[in-house]
Amino acid sequence: MGIKVRLAILNFLHMGAWGAYLISMGNYFVHIGLASRIGSFYALIGIVSFFTPTIAGIIADRYIQPVRVLGLCHLLCGLGMMVLFYIGGQPDAGMYYSKMYIVYFFCIACYMGSYSLVLSVSYTLLEQENLDTVRHFPSIRVFGSIGFVVFMWLTDLFNFEATEKQFMLSGIVSLLFFLYTFTLPMCDHQKQLKHQTLREMFGLNAFGLFKNKELCIFFIFSALLGVNLQIANAYGTPYLSSFSSMAEYADSFAVKHSNILYSLSQISECGCLLLIPFFLKRFGIKAVMLLAMAAWALRFFFMGEGNPGSGLYLLILSMIVYGFAFDFFVISSSIYIDNRAPNNIRSSAQGLFWMMANGVGSSVGSMFAQSVINMNTDVEGKIDWYPSWMSFSVYALVICILFYFMFHPKVEENAEEQTETKTSE
Repeated sequence: MGIKVRLAILNFLHMGAWGAYLISMGNYFVHIGLASRIGSFYALIGIVSFFTPTIAGIIADRYIQPVRVLGLCHLLCGLGMMVLFYIGGQPDAGMYYSKMYIVYFFCIACYMGSYSLVLSVSYTLLEQENLDTVRHFPSIRVFGSIGFVVFMWLTDLFNFEATEKQFMLSGIVSLLFFLYTFTLPMCDHQKQLKHQTLREMFGLNAFGLFKNKELCIFFIFSALLGVNLQIANAYGTPYLSSFSSMAEYADSFAVKHSNILYSLSQISECGCLLLIPFFLKRFGIKAVMLLAMAAWALRFFFMGEGNPGSGLYLLILSMIVYGFAFDFFVISSSIYIDNRAPNNIRSSAQGLFWMMANGVGSSVGSMFAQSVINMNTDVEGKIDWYPSWMSFSVYALVICILFYFMFHPKVEENAEEQTETKTSE
């Protein structure tokens, strides 16, 4: 197989391991009586993003072949998921939370350590084959989203959404990923590490970008917008499942197959990924980010207004706008930062963005969402979802308005022009 096909399979399995449980995990915690703790589990994704990508990167750069570190991360994650599956099958109400929290912390730490390595390994192997990463990687990354959708569907069709078996499925995929890494060629590495200072090794020099007012504002808003990243992932399927208590919705497709309905978000993401170059070239980063922020507001608004019956079209619209909300934020920001940061700290700058958006933003957002949900939960444990979704929508809209007035990029260059400029330099 050509390297592009091999990397497509790599991305497929990598995201598939996450798709097997990420969207339905909240539903499972509702089922076992831990609905009030959902936010703390999803907050772990942001917490471990502060340090595990950096640690895995240092090990891959200095000590062990990157492909091997990537495989090791998934081996440990897969084994951890099997332990999580075992714990979930051993009812112990008093210890459920503490046991599962510790094991999941280990699992997600290993997985997030592999997240950035998948990108760096893909880029390196493409470059070793003299292939342009900008041209070829987006079509490879699409298979990651496809993998996410496929295993979401399998979790749904096997009726694993409310059971611990979703962790077993994820563990199997991660173990397959580990075995698959042995089929990949080795990466050239350690090219610039011998003369790196400790500050450079840990990417700390990227914090100097905060001295640039434009980039400082952008990073701050990345954290503020990153608050939205895990809200719908954590509470989307529990929200849809809550309609099962209403006779008119109990047998609806949205309730019985919430994972499949939710997969429209990732399908939309595949399409929006291909639109980014055009929008950046035509409208610039500020307009693209404003569109992403507005899409987040609409995402939550449609969720609150929708229902599995006459309001099904609103739920579908919520899934469709997710592609704009996620891709136009995460991918466009990555391109913008890559073109604005000095060449010698471009990787560190990407790490800083990831830390602000998925570290600070996502962890704070998960806890913020949980507090909003708890405030709208009565003494019997019934959640009033409408004010919760509207609160999230208003938050995203306020961030959009503030960004419009506060962010003023000096040069609205499109991505292609910026890339040509950096190349000529």
